[in-house]
Amino acid sequence: MKLVVGLGNPGRKYEGTRHNAGFWLVERFAAETHTVLRKDPKFQALVGRHEPSGAWLLLPQSYMNSSGRPIQMLASFFKIPPAEILVAHDELDFAPGVSRIKQGGGIAGHNGLKDISARLGSHDYWRLRIGIGHPGEQQGVTDFVLHKPTQEERAAIDAAIGRALEVLPLALAGDLQGAMLKLHTQEAAEQAERPKAPDKAGKPGKPGKAKKAAAPKKVEKPEKPEKESSFSALLRKFLPGTGSARKK
Repeated sequence: MKLVVGLGNPGRKYEGTRHNAGFWLVERFAAETHTVLRKDPKFQALVGRHEPSGAWLLLPQSYMNSSGRPIQMLASFFKIPPAEILVAHDELDFAPGVSRIKQGGGIAGHNGLKDISARLGSHDYWRLRIGIGHPGEQQGVTDFVLHKPTQEERAAIDAAIGRALEVLPLALAGDLQGAMLKLHTQEAAEQAERPKAPDKAGKPGKPGKAKKAAAPKKVEKPEKPEKESSFSALLRKFLPGTGSARKK
């Protein structure tokens, strides 16, 4: 891999918006590897070189709809074919927390990818897709991508970017299949470890059957002695040796 591109819009107005997820990934990678990104007027982009791999890092400064021009100019100057280019971008079709790698394919209405494909004359570049979620209706997409994600969404996006950065060295070394396998396996493991949605009682998992309360034990009352008949009492009065107390 000779060129890693992050897509987004330049300027403080857009730096925290969902459409800049590609910028976030490349900026983090540059910071973690101490790669300096400098503005290069010739390429209309922030450009730096990752010394360990020799790959170029690029953040177009021509806005999303014109992202292809800086990529085309740098790729043409250094003779980098589309198959050696990795483009990190926001993906509406994935939920926050999901990141995937693939080569080629459609552009799914993404204006940055549309311009890149037109400029390069090819769809064969690699994509690192970072999920940002979807507003639910097509009419709301533009407003959605140009606004900041919620704190919970941003945390999930940052986690997905972190997993992608772990496999990026494999991609830079040319092992794209290995990078794909590792990233997608990590993601599957993360999803499996996530706790299930709580039940109505607020407890995780399926609610167990409530145990029936044990019935209180019946307390047996001592039996009352039978009343002595008047005849027996009279007999015992005149014959004191009779009755249960009489000795045999």
